[in-house]
Amino acid sequence: MSKLHVQALHVHPVKSVAGFAPDTVAVEPWGLSGDRRWALIDTEGTVLTQRRHARLALAAARPAGAGRIAVTAPGMAELVVEEPEPGPLEPVTLFGKKVDTVVAARSAGDWFSAYLGEPVRLVHMDDPAVRRPVDPDYALPGETVSLADGYPLLIATLASLDALNSLIAQGDHPEEGPLPMDRFRPNVVVSGAEAWAEDGWRRVAIGDAVFRGARECGRCVVTTTDQATAERGKEPLKTLARHRRIGKSLAFGRLLVPLRLGTLRVGDEVRVLD
Repeated sequence: MSKLHVQALHVHPVKSVAGFAPDTVAVEPWGLSGDRRWALIDTEGTVLTQRRHARLALAAARPAGAGRIAVTAPGMAELVVEEPEPGPLEPVTLFGKKVDTVVAARSAGDWFSAYLGEPVRLVHMDDPAVRRPVDPDYALPGETVSLADGYPLLIATLASLDALNSLIAQGDHPEEGPLPMDRFRPNVVVSGAEAWAEDGWRRVAIGDAVFRGARECGRCVVTTTDQATAERGKEPLKTLARHRRIGKSLAFGRLLVPLRLGTLRVGDEVRVLD
């Protein structure tokens, strides 16, 4: 049996905005260090994603030291955003539930408002240890998550992407394939596995960290958004609906929760414990 290895790591500092691919990253209880600690909200306090603004795919964020992030977008000068000082909490709505955050500098909101063409603000999750629990239907006591969709990490395999692309090539919209992995915005990409093997991973060790597989990852319209152009198509949802329906989910990838913290590195062996 071939060994499994980490092919790539991905961190997205701002929810629904492009991120960066480090060679090494620390695992925190609520996700990879720096992953999805920031988000945009509208005037009603609802978190914005690519579901509503596909153009968020064309913006990018990366660490800029001392808790700061640097953000870029087409037609915009680079902006460096300071981590907000402790202050009044701003309750925001994420998938129908309230989450407390801290509002970033007004200049950050103005920058994203100019880019998106509507008034928005940038917020930061100041204390992910207490702010937001993992979905209680799949959580162990005390587990928390940042501003990710619902779980600390998403893992996906190259073999599953290849299998999905083969199915797309045989389907109704072959011209839309093959799709790159960035459509699925995973944190950890694994090579060496068999297609769809991750569906059954209950516990996985990577480097000195250990994770439990909470559930499959149900996919949404964001996966139909070309991350390089912000244009939308029909795939992969059409093919997932035909071939990868697990319960109510159109599944690709597996959602993980850390059991033991550590550091992940590109090239690390991935060991399926059970």
